[in-house]
Amino acid sequence: MFQLTDPVIRARNLDLTFETNDGPVHALKDVSLDINKGDFVSFIGPSGCGKTTFLRCIAGLETPTAGDLSVNGMTPDEARRARAYGYVFQAAGLYPWRTIGRNVKLPLEIMGFSRAEQNERMNRVLELVDLAGFERKFPWQLSGGMQQRASIARALAFDADILLMDEPFGALDEIVRDHLNEQLLQLWARTEKTIGFVTHSIPEAVYLSTKIVVMSPRPGRISDVIDSPLPKERPLDIRDTPEFIEIAHRVRDGLRAGHGDDV
Repeated sequence: MFQLTDPVIRARNLDLTFETNDGPVHALKDVSLDINKGDFVSFIGPSGCGKTTFLRCIAGLETPTAGDLSVNGMTPDEARRARAYGYVFQAAGLYPWRTIGRNVKLPLEIMGFSRAEQNERMNRVLELVDLAGFERKFPWQLSGGMQQRASIARALAFDADILLMDEPFGALDEIVRDHLNEQLLQLWARTEKTIGFVTHSIPEAVYLSTKIVVMSPRPGRISDVIDSPLPKERPLDIRDTPEFIEIAHRVRDGLRAGHGDDV
């Protein structure tokens, strides 16, 4: 029986091997991790270290070949069917022929919500991501950052407790990225979601997270888990503090050590 004090996401000795024409590829090896309710967990590591693969396992989009994985006390597939999470991809993935409002309402239409409920939820989540008043615009009329905020609104629309984000700001310039990082922290504080966030950026991981999971490649595994001592309120200039710089050094050391391992 799932208790509220149990980890929202629990992985134990998780392995995932893909069979290819060139032989097996060990995408994940012996991954064990607990993510608690309200955590903001960033996954960082070089390309091919299994960050996105692990997120896809949580979402029930990949099936581990060994080990145990639970989401809200369910299997990932059960959690997916119960709509326990929203997923935000690197590309905004908005349908160009639908307005922003109708893009946000799409999962609600599929789930059979009434029109009144769709509109109420759409207005609420667009306000959360600072896009109130843009519901009649089309994606091409919005900047890249605004499109990504619309994508986040769509993932929030059906009110899942968990938000999974795969490099959502990776294609944006640094100024826009800083602004969206600030907004995401405010959104997290207001909604108290549990967030899993994949990134290549050390400053982004340190700025956003309560917990940073450093991963290393070949095979993908966890080389360090860092619990952040930073306060929940984080202005951007916290990045200049000794505490922030110290955590960033530890992440960098973990990446260097993991990348240097000869497996």
